Amino acid sequence: MQIGSKNFDLNNQVLIMGILNVTPDSFSDGGKFNNLDASLKQVEKMIADGADLIDLGGESTRPGHTQISDAQEIDRVVPMIAAIHQRFDIPISIDTYKGAVGAAALKAGADLVNDIWGFKYDPTLAEVTAAYQVPCILMHNRDNQNYQNLMVDIKADLQASIDIALKAGISRDAIILDPGIGFAKDYAQNMETMHHLENLQTLGYPILLGTSRKGFIGLTLNLPVTQRVEGTVATTVIGVMKGASIIRVHDVLENKRAAQMAAGIMKGAPWTNSI
Repeated sequence: MQIGSKNFDLNNQVLIMGILNVTPDSFSDGGKFNNLDASLKQVEKMIADGADLIDLGGESTRPGHTQISDAQEIDRVVPMIAAIHQRFDIPISIDTYKGAVGAAALKAGADLVNDIWGFKYDPTLAEVTAAYQVPCILMHNRDNQNYQNLMVDIKADLQASIDIALKAGISRDAIILDPGIGFAKDYAQNMETMHHLENLQTLGYPILLGTSRKGFIGLTLNLPVTQRVEGTVATTVIGVMKGASIIRVHDVLENKRAAQMAAGIMKGAPWTNSI
């Protein structure tokens, strides 16, 4: 899959997506990177630690978050996209569910759209993504936790997002799916989704897994958000074993190493990271 200037083989590679939140209220790192210098230093560190992609978010999507205006979000992300592109050769994903923000980010040079609502909140984002001919990540989400059969329903919900993307003109080979761990799921549902993650492969698209420091890890280990690295690493290993191609994390180095080891064992051969 072509993402920006990079061509990734998502059938044979596991990519690490480093999270950069330029927000004051993200659940894990709110306020730490919402100025340009701090953000650029963090990007530099994540690249040195092995990040293949940077996922940039300008609005917190934690439970109970306060929605901000399109203009506020654009003001946060556009200068950051320009600054990152000026200094680093790494693809940038824009984490947004709003068409106007996506359009501004892609115009500024973003290479990938990551939508937590899978194009269902604002279908114009699908049209914008198609117009710029960039890949997209469609995350599973809904406004309730009422499932008849969890994995069957998740796949049906994701298929609806896929249909929106295809109808808008996005190519089949430009779609990535995210099971939406921590979104519209209670503790047991998150654990079950992780346990049956391989079921999503039947949809025929690469899988991104985003579990970094999330609440179900804290509940399992009885640990605060600042002490969930090891729990996240465990989910990364399981994700790779169950077929995930992209791992979205805050702690790049630890998860990169874990993904390399897991992928090497799965292949039965030394890890390769050629792009």
